[in-house]
Amino acid sequence: MDFKKLINFLKALHQNNTKEWMDAHRKEYHTARDEFILWLDGLNSKLLAIDDDYFDTPGRKGINRINNNLMFHPNKPIYKDHFGAGLDKRPNTGDFYIEIGIQSSMFAGGLWRPESQNLKSIRDAIDYDGEHLKNILNKKSFKQTFGPLVEDVKLSRPPKGFTNDHPHIDLLKHKTFAVMTPFNTTELFEGDFDKKVLRVYKEMLPFRRYLNKAISV
Repeated sequence: MDFKKLINFLKALHQNNTKEWMDAHRKEYHTARDEFILWLDGLNSKLLAIDDDYFDTPGRKGINRINNNLMFHPNKPIYKDHFGAGLDKRPNTGDFYIEIGIQSSMFAGGLWRPESQNLKSIRDAIDYDGEHLKNILNKKSFKQTFGPLVEDVKLSRPPKGFTNDHPHIDLLKHKTFAVMTPFNTTELFEGDFDKKVLRVYKEMLPFRRYLNKAISV
């Protein structure tokens, strides 16, 4: 994968974020996108080999559109300044997300503002076995990799059916259950970046499995 070509394309797009520019450089976009998809295909094969429960997600299935959704975010630029993809993308579960961009690059996973029934299922799981989730989140290597849960929308009061003295009330107040870790784009050129991807994937896996089990029962 020629990550330098990908980054250079994203830098140029960031400086010329218009449909006219993209139309004139459509060939460069497709070259960068196709190389990214091939790289994702390689990762997909490696993840299949290390995780018996991995959901086969070829690059074309995992890659996100580069267009921003202007219907819901009309003030955003037409195009994103990154390439992103979700792997292990089983329907109705939290996937493993990779983003490579010029302003931020990251690994992330979990569930971002899940719909009400899934959120209820996660809270039921925490009520029943929240200690297990806490053990995952408090594992030393996990905390060093991801830190705490992503701080997004969080209730100020206990959710319906729970009291403030619940032993896991801090977890129950969350409306997003996701973790992320940024990385520097210079790491893309160090030769062993795929090994880092696999290492982060394995570190995150117990967390994602906990959530996915909660919403699948």
